[in-house]
Amino acid sequence: MSFNKQDTTRDEFMLKGPLAKNGYDWWWHSFTALDRLTKEEKQFYVEFFLVNPKLASLEPVLGQAKENKEHKIKPSYLMVNVGTWGKDKVQLHRFFSLKDVEIHSDNQYIIEADDCYASESRLSGKVSVTKEEALAHPEMMSDAGEIIFDLRIFKEIAFNVGYGANKFFRDLNAFEMYWHAEGMKSSFEGVVNYNGRIYDVIKDKSYGYSDKNWGSNFTSPWVWLSSNKMTSNLTKKELTNSVFDIGGGCPKVFHIPLKRKLLSAFYYEGKELEFNFSKFWTNTKTTFDCKETDKEIIWHVIQTSIDGKMDATITSKKEDMLLINYEDPSGNKRHNRLWNGGNGMGRILLYTKKKGQYILLDDIDVKNVGCEYGEYDK
Repeated sequence: MSFNKQDTTRDEFMLKGPLAKNGYDWWWHSFTALDRLTKEEKQFYVEFFLVNPKLASLEPVLGQAKENKEHKIKPSYLMVNVGTWGKDKVQLHRFFSLKDVEIHSDNQYIIEADDCYASESRLSGKVSVTKEEALAHPEMMSDAGEIIFDLRIFKEIAFNVGYGANKFFRDLNAFEMYWHAEGMKSSFEGVVNYNGRIYDVIKDKSYGYSDKNWGSNFTSPWVWLSSNKMTSNLTKKELTNSVFDIGGGCPKVFHIPLKRKLLSAFYYEGKELEFNFSKFWTNTKTTFDCKETDKEIIWHVIQTSIDGKMDATITSKKEDMLLINYEDPSGNKRHNRLWNGGNGMGRILLYTKKKGQYILLDDIDVKNVGCEYGEYDK
């Protein structure tokens, strides 16, 4: 069964039933832009993050605020989280009360709050945080700066993880954290203004990604890797119709942890190779190691199935990465070293399997890799 099956119902607003008071729902987008003056590449992200809508107050409720932590008051807000990586890396947070947010969900989601807008095909808004605000309000978990964005999205290739995120299991709240990548290969088009500097987002040079996560808590360890900027070391040609996506760590099903499990998909020039533990008939096996050195985060993932093998080694410089900030629906911030980057690089060896033997399909250089790794504080 193809994993490249788009399903916008999985992108809908999910915070209903128990998740309305103990749940989060976010839509993540990352892409490459070009400095209008220098033509240098720069990676950005835009995320719309909702938590606990049934607990909405007139003002956004920030769980890391001192009084709220003391009284164990759960958070409730829309957070528009935008940022960039590299020498001038930044993460900026703007909060709205969910009483001031319009959420539409008729097969295709729409979220509107003041001048911030997100849907399947558009992103626009402004996030501006002064140095004084960032210092005076650590509960915002934000740096200082300003990003204005106006973008169109074209979702081209999906990673549909299968029955694990279908309506039956969603209604049961079977998983603690769900994942759907409606556009694991996406193109973006538009403009980003970062602290007054203009960046053009050009469709065929944007190397974009769009997914969503939702649930009642996060995973630990937390692993994510994805890119569609690839070059074959065998042919020296750019792979313009390819993308890979790896995610997971320790999923929980009905509160039972499934330790060290990853889901992944590789769409290689029209050929699909999937490594998905939930599809037991594929006999997927995974080993992975993520480690932190003084200067780098290094991921090494090996996955095999009845159809093939993927051996991926990705690195990202810590100086280019963010320690990205999230609090869970209970108001706890257990991930305090969640490394997040957008310009990782590495090598992937991709194999097909014929007559019990692995045959090299391609040896691939990957760049502009979206990447995350973190574990809960001990």
